[in-house]
Amino acid sequence: MLELCRRPLEKCFGGGDGRGDGLMWHMDLKPYASGDFSIAVVQANSSLEDQGQVFTSPSATYVGVYDGHGGPETSRFITRHLFPFLQKFSTEQGGLSEEVIKKAFDATEEEFLHLVKRSWPTRPQIASVGSCCLVGAISGDVLYVANLGDSRAVLGRRGSDSNGTVIAERLSTDHNVAVEEVREEVKELHPDDSHIVVYTRGVWRIKGIIQVSRSIGDVYLKKPEFNRDPLYQQFGIPIPLKRAVMTAVPSILVRKLGPQDMFLIFASDGLWEHLSDKAAVEIVFKNPRIGIAKRLVRAAIQEAAKKREMRYDDIKKIEKGIRRHFHDDITVIVIYLDHSQASLNGRFKDHSAFDCTTVPVDIFSLNSDEDVSLHGIN
Repeated sequence: MLELCRRPLEKCFGGGDGRGDGLMWHMDLKPYASGDFSIAVVQANSSLEDQGQVFTSPSATYVGVYDGHGGPETSRFITRHLFPFLQKFSTEQGGLSEEVIKKAFDATEEEFLHLVKRSWPTRPQIASVGSCCLVGAISGDVLYVANLGDSRAVLGRRGSDSNGTVIAERLSTDHNVAVEEVREEVKELHPDDSHIVVYTRGVWRIKGIIQVSRSIGDVYLKKPEFNRDPLYQQFGIPIPLKRAVMTAVPSILVRKLGPQDMFLIFASDGLWEHLSDKAAVEIVFKNPRIGIAKRLVRAAIQEAAKKREMRYDDIKKIEKGIRRHFHDDITVIVIYLDHSQASLNGRFKDHSAFDCTTVPVDIFSLNSDEDVSLHGIN
């Protein structure tokens, strides 16, 4: 059944053009075992570097948001490999656990390293490609949130008063050295390197290069032998490394879900650059379910437009690549948590027991009927 997630263009995506925005794709609403979910993505880069997917089954639901950097290869690779590893290890060990999730992340990292080694002689640039990786897994009433990088998961739950308020609860850790605690963590791991974190071009960066401290990929910052190889130095900037300056070990939160927990928002940092946790939760709480992920994406773009004294209608006319100067790729997945199972069971059995919904590999190519492929990434 996990082959569904390996065939994103044949099986796994819905449709939509974002109502006039040719770089937006969305699935307005789809049922799963414990409620409904909604997905939307907008492309800003020349190649869509974000990927997102939802795998549903009677026993578990997996949610993934993968925000690539340096190119789309790593996020596409994760889309095809992480969930199958999760399902494999979960089956072998009798259910989900922190250990299962860590093993799946580690296996995905190792498989990508093997791909880099195979591709190295002809494509040394692949050593500099990486991706943030945010995963949610729901099994029964237990939620797991695992994260590398600065994508974010936020829970919307009912307030304790009777005024119909909603509380935003952040469930993931932003592994970004813009955060002082993360900066100090990185410095403590490298006490012999006074330049491990450098303030450059207006932001803090590891070795003056990258803001996130954890990822899948970015092999040249994890394996010094790749960085020192003359073949890579023809394409990259030589950085003297004694050891890895990034890691693929996720932070994991385990939380029991209760009746006060209403919905989850999983999104790449393109959303959170423009909307606070509270603002995003309020939008979901106050609006209809249908198209809610698309509504969040539009709200973020509207905020980006305001910062440039523009309108959203102006931004959506800008072509991919150039549009990256105004906002990042944005992926949003909203998962509703309906705790009354009686009505849900009857509704869900009309649908496939196993299903995977994955965003298109490239929005622009999808909407312009161009050929879309994974460029040899398996």
